[in-house]
Amino acid sequence: MADSFKRRFEECQQNLSELQRAHVSLAAELSKETNPVVYFEVSADDEPLGHITMELFSNIVPRTAENFRALCTGEKGFGFKNSIFHRIVPDFVCQGGDITRHDGTGGRSIYGDAFEDENFEVKHTGPGLLSMANRGRDTNNSQFFITLKKAEHLDFKHVVFGFVKDGMDVVKKMESFGSPKGLMNRIVITDCGQI
Repeated sequence: MADSFKRRFEECQQNLSELQRAHVSLAAELSKETNPVVYFEVSADDEPLGHITMELFSNIVPRTAENFRALCTGEKGFGFKNSIFHRIVPDFVCQGGDITRHDGTGGRSIYGDAFEDENFEVKHTGPGLLSMANRGRDTNNSQFFITLKKAEHLDFKHVVFGFVKDGMDVVKKMESFGSPKGLMNRIVITDCGQI
């Protein structure tokens, strides 16, 4: 009986790996050498979790990608450095980017308080996608989330603007600090920038 469970578990792991590879290849299809690549260094309760590298789809959503890139570099005098992931819901999203209030109720874009939805070309097809968090149509600011799984119900409501190129293992570590209500330990972006 134990062998039967072990075989089934291994089959499930293999199927999951194939699905994850399919997602990576889908994101890679949208990848372009000229797209900007940015990074986060992330810690939990002052303990380093690791490095996340992300490619931004400036070829598809140039204004949205530029907003995120500039917030990573801090070149406008404000940005993501020392901001927190205020909401982590396991098997759904890791959300951060409230650079004004640090509790999920604020945010600021490089274009002012908010900017419009650029387009909805890229869908929430799997884990590791970067998407804008908002409070309704055309209310994008600095808040964003990283998907932890496919989330079709977010399509046509949230603009996908990039993907995690490297460091999904770090995102999974972050997920382990979350809760179904989104409350979690203090996850901080200790450093960020453009590569």
